[in-house]
Amino acid sequence: MNEFSLIKRYFADASYVRKDVLVGIGDDAAVTKTPENQMLATTTDTLVQGVHFLPNSTPQDIAHKAIAVNMSDLAAMGAEPSWISLSMSVPELDEEWLQGFSEKLKQLTEYYSIQLIGGDTVKGPLSITITAQGFVPEQSILTRSGAKNGDWLFVTGTLGDAGAGLDILKHDLNVEDYEDKQFLINRHRRPSPRVIAGTVLRRLATSCIDVSDGLLQDVMHIANTSDVGVIINLDKLPISGALGRNVADLEQALTYACISGDDYELLFTVPEEHRTTVQTALDSYSVPYTCIGQMTGATGKLDLRLDEEPFEFKEPYAKGYQHF
Repeated sequence: MNEFSLIKRYFADASYVRKDVLVGIGDDAAVTKTPENQMLATTTDTLVQGVHFLPNSTPQDIAHKAIAVNMSDLAAMGAEPSWISLSMSVPELDEEWLQGFSEKLKQLTEYYSIQLIGGDTVKGPLSITITAQGFVPEQSILTRSGAKNGDWLFVTGTLGDAGAGLDILKHDLNVEDYEDKQFLINRHRRPSPRVIAGTVLRRLATSCIDVSDGLLQDVMHIANTSDVGVIINLDKLPISGALGRNVADLEQALTYACISGDDYELLFTVPEEHRTTVQTALDSYSVPYTCIGQMTGATGKLDLRLDEEPFEFKEPYAKGYQHF
């Protein structure tokens, strides 16, 4: 099997089909149509074996995470997903692996109503790169730079689960309860991007980012680009029962929640006048959310509090994941 027969067998038809794709897989480039009065949001993420997923990860888990991290980026911009391109580096033509990967890919394109429109395949160390695109009205684009002094800080879902799941897989965290263990591992392997929440927050939130590199690092992206500071009430952080029951103490739970990445929840700011509207809208879609703090006028300052008192972690720690 060569590159072209591989694409034809596993990827040419491995996708949901959209009417706005005029030319898809098979030509030198895809041709697509953008709806009137919509802007095109584009994001790219690369997953590398040993960095973003463990060597024993299944092809289904790799496909899920590759799609999910890109959907999460679009959600953070308030965009509705439309198309993806896939570039793969694989060490060999393993047909069983390709079958599992492509079947999961098709399942996810149908779930998100996105079409695979092209890409590339090469021989090399295992890595997956996806470029995803989506539509967002021009006046509704969410960014990191719109937070204001006094805005409330919210986050969807729970924090720290994915980091704990990774530590379980690396044998750095022992969890005896089977259901808790599987929940945490699954949060690492198969994150759930908040696509609906992203579209709900358009015109209501002042800023938004997805929590991919850790809460503290990502909230400072908002603070620094918006020229504001932030107070985080650590006792308000949403920590799952599975995480809370299986760590040594509160500080370990808070460390996971503040520092570990890969949760892919949305972190966003809301002005007082939109707070009730946002909460009502998220409730209507059964999206879990928590108010964890407030933005301040102290530009670039991160103020951690526990039970209204200033808090510092006892042990030195990194503020989030960094590649270099």
